[in-house]
Amino acid sequence: MSKSSPRRPFGRNTGTVTVIEAKVHRSSARNARLAFILTAVIVGLLAAVVAASYMHPILAMFLGAAIGVPSGGLAWVLVRIWPVLRLLWWWSIEIVLTTAVITFWVQLADHTPTLVTLLVVALVVGVPAAVPACRRAVVAWTWCLVVRHRLRVCFAQFIIANQSGSLPLILWARPTPVGERIWVYLRPGLSLADLEGRLDRIAVACHAATALVERASDGNAAYLRFDIKRREVLTANVSSPLVDVINPDTPSVDRPAPVIPTALDLPDVDAPVITLPVQKKPATNANGTKPAASSADADDVSDWI
Repeated sequence: MSKSSPRRPFGRNTGTVTVIEAKVHRSSARNARLAFILTAVIVGLLAAVVAASYMHPILAMFLGAAIGVPSGGLAWVLVRIWPVLRLLWWWSIEIVLTTAVITFWVQLADHTPTLVTLLVVALVVGVPAAVPACRRAVVAWTWCLVVRHRLRVCFAQFIIANQSGSLPLILWARPTPVGERIWVYLRPGLSLADLEGRLDRIAVACHAATALVERASDGNAAYLRFDIKRREVLTANVSSPLVDVINPDTPSVDRPAPVIPTALDLPDVDAPVITLPVQKKPATNANGTKPAASSADADDVSDWI
């Protein structure tokens, strides 16, 4: 773990490569000191209180210190090496696969002749490359390994999580018909809304067409699921089972071509004729005023009582 200046990328002038960022390194050291102090004090006090019931209080204090200090040291070690553990988790699949391949090669070379060893290696390498289904499966799982690291690069480069520089935990990835699906657990400082505005840059970093993100759990907003799309399966040509159902000896029937109108002529449209009633004008007097209502038309006030 060495500190490198931004002016010297990859330790070009110093001959070293930065594995853990300096910000994360300082944050880990500070958290480790706090974990040591808190664990030593709390465990020591609890142990002293319990031991005081069986021995002299002074001896109980010494016993509590003897138990608290090693417990604090263990907490310091766990917190201090957490960045290294997280780095090992990021590369855990590659480490396991490399170890398995080397172990297989060593055991095969020690227990078989050279000709048999070469033949087995040729079969192990050639069969997945020759069989299309195996080849597609190997390529799909390889992209899953690549996308996990590309997402980590996205979080480290242009998605700022928090002041300590801690990155989200990339859990697992599996292939899908259109690309890959990755599960991520966010650290405090990030949310789903912060990632939705950066999906175009995430797609570029993952060498994909598009990227989608959504919550993977209804009860935990930090548990997200990324869908990386590399191809569009809805536009592919698929074989239909209906072709095998049709009898090839069925005679063909000449059907007249339908006449598709290209324009609409209103006289050709049969529409019912609707006749509206004629409204009569109200009668007027010679001077142009309306005639007064007759007494028969007037309401009787006595009917209101």
